[in-house]
Order: sequence, then C-alpha cells, then structure tokens
Amino acid sequence: MFDDLRDLYQEVILDHGRKPRNFRRLENATHHARGDNPLCGDRMELFLAMEEDGKIADAAFQGRGCAISMASASLMTETVRGKTPAQARALGNAFRGLAMTGTCPDCGAELADDMERLSPLSGVHEFPSRVKCATLAWHTLNNALDDNQEDARSE
Repeated sequence: MFDDLRDLYQEVILDHGRKPRNFRRLENATHHARGDNPLCGDRMELFLAMEEDGKIADAAFQGRGCAISMASASLMTETVRGKTPAQARALGNAFRGLAMTGTCPDCGAELADDMERLSPLSGVHEFPSRVKCATLAWHTLNNALDDNQEDARSE
C-alpha cells in the first residue's frame, strides 16, 4: 500500500510539474515578487491579486524549474486563493515543516484539508537538496505579501 501511495504522490507531482496550474502572468496583480534557487536554477515570478477585504483573489506564476518546484508553485497558487495573508503565511509555515520532516504534527483541523492537498510533496524531506525546490514558491509568496520586490531565495 505504501508503494501505491508513493506512486500516486509521484503522479500528482509529475502532473503539476508538466502542466502547472495558474502558469500565467496576472495582469491585474496587486502584489508581485521573484524567487530564485541559485543551487539548481529554479526561477519564478509570482503574482497576487488581492480582494478589497484583503483576501487573495487570484494567484499565478511564471518561471522555470524542476518538476518539484513547478508542482509546488502550482499547488500553492491553487491553495492560497481565498485566504488572508495571515492564513497563507500559516499554511506556508506548515508546508515548510512538512517539506523538511515529512509530517505536520502541529497542523490542526484548520489546516488539515490544505495540508492533505499539499501532502504529495511530503516526500521531499528524504532529499534535503530538494526541500529548497519545494519551498521556493512559499518564500516568494512571503515576499509578495510583504511587497518585497527583491528576489526570494530558498533557504
């Protein structure tokens, strides 16, 4: 059964990596940031459009990178829609924990559905150099929310 789950997760990553969702320039973006992972060459530009109530109305990205980087950005842009900046940051913090450890012990019911959607990327914890690929989009999201135009870098 574990192999079946791993195969399913791999398929999700490959699908989002080959056909990333929200891969476009967002013309009505209110927030924008660039991200760069100099170790492997992953680069992205993230665009956010905020609603008047402060929630993320739309998220999109452009760039190039490995399947993990593209899949993470694709899943992130789908997951953060409708969230406040604080909710998006909390989700990003939880995701970084998932990417580094493979689990999210502190993820309560509030994050459960979103973390389940992001769980195909939990396997990157087995490959420390790939954690940077998976978290680049989330670092870039924080910079966009901060209106920080400097390049985000995966840490």
